[in-house]
Amino acid sequence: MSQHTVDLSGQTYVVTGANSGLGLETARKIAAGGGHVVLAVRDVAKGEQAAARVEGSTEVLRLDLSDLSSVRAFAEAWDRPIAGLVNNAGIMMVAEGRTVDGFERQIGTNHFGHFALTNLLLPHVTGRVVTVSSALHRGPQLDFDDLELSHSYHPTRAYQSSKLANLLFTAGLTSRLAAAGSAVTAHAAHPGYSATNLQSHHANPLVAKVMTVGNKLIATSPEFGARPTFHALTADVPAGSFVGPTKLGGMRGAPGVVTPTAQARDAEAAERLWAISEERTGATWPL
Repeated sequence: MSQHTVDLSGQTYVVTGANSGLGLETARKIAAGGGHVVLAVRDVAKGEQAAARVEGSTEVLRLDLSDLSSVRAFAEAWDRPIAGLVNNAGIMMVAEGRTVDGFERQIGTNHFGHFALTNLLLPHVTGRVVTVSSALHRGPQLDFDDLELSHSYHPTRAYQSSKLANLLFTAGLTSRLAAAGSAVTAHAAHPGYSATNLQSHHANPLVAKVMTVGNKLIATSPEFGARPTFHALTADVPAGSFVGPTKLGGMRGAPGVVTPTAQARDAEAAERLWAISEERTGATWPL
């Protein structure tokens, strides 16, 4: 399926973190297909600047995934069908810190915020939920006794944990949608090694500098990195698929269904994370 000929006319899509990088490129692809794209962003001014660079039908709404009150306000104000929800926003390898609700910043923003948003918006979703993970989900299993890594925080480990959580969330969502007989499907995607501004925010300035150089020498463009997300959103793929580049060890190549780690396919871990996420966010299964 060509990513430029798919017809999304008359349908509304929500993309979190759409003011730059992969989110902005995903918004562009949706708008190019005729879809109406809502850029759900923390900074509305930056969102408006980004929307001005998108050819097609756009709208900018405020959403701060690191603050559950903002997530709830966004969901409570929503009143339209959503053909596709793209959980794209994220932070990467930042210094240790806490969200408004007391979560470690990376798992709080990348997972808990999107978990709450998805459950709260799900009654409006008619098509797909796509959550952007990373090839870096490959790492240790989640420490369910210390998801905040408060005893041994490391920025890379925290990022890996949050991206593994994205995949376990997708697995839990897939099983629940199937059990409910819903026509909605859930998928995950990863961009390979794509150049975005996330790498420059590493807690270690030296690592940030090295990663920025890597962006220039090795990484693919954000447009290329957004292809797996758009593929997961629009192509004919099985429910629960993980979509990423299919060449060079998942770094480059055309998007297709790829296999996540065994940890990401652990049904027991997915259920445990779901229960913890409901308890911590107060957002429960709506169907």
